[in-house]
Amino acid sequence: MSRLPAAIALVAAFGAAQAHAQVPERHALAPSTLFVQLGAAEHARTVAAGATWDWRWKRRFALGAASGYWEASIGRWSSDREAGNTSAIVTQVGLTPVFRLQPASWDASWFVEGAIGVNLLLPIYENRDKRFSTTFNFGDHLAVGRSFGSGGRHEVALRVQHFSNAGIRHPNPGEDFVQLRYSARL
Repeated sequence: MSRLPAAIALVAAFGAAQAHAQVPERHALAPSTLFVQLGAAEHARTVAAGATWDWRWKRRFALGAASGYWEASIGRWSSDREAGNTSAIVTQVGLTPVFRLQPASWDASWFVEGAIGVNLLLPIYENRDKRFSTTFNFGDHLAVGRSFGSGGRHEVALRVQHFSNAGIRHPNPGEDFVQLRYSARL
């Protein structure tokens, strides 16, 4: 039995407890949010959890309010190797700087974001149609989301994420996931 679902439940429980705690000051290394996400590709599924750290950088432009955060994640990919007969499990560990925009013409609770980060996929990812050639890969995503709840402490986002090694080594087929993310602000 995999320990990842238990770890995700622990992260979610910690996030819920922290969201309700009355903490006067947050330590500089403490994360801003915790998240869980589920995703799917043509022949793969993914579940991930992680934390984010808000940047102090924020700017207002005519287009809207721009900001960003660092994201650290750990996930599990499960892929079909042969017509559904076997499954391959890959652990994904990533670090990503994320840029966020709250468009001026939208309700303030909506946002869009984009990012390119680095990821390790251990062992090398393989499914019935594709085989990566490296464990080091880039992950880029585009997302649209909405904050809700008291003070916007909760968020949901729909993300499209692409993983590949950017041609460092061949073959480089890449994998595309559609993901749903829930985040809780601490």
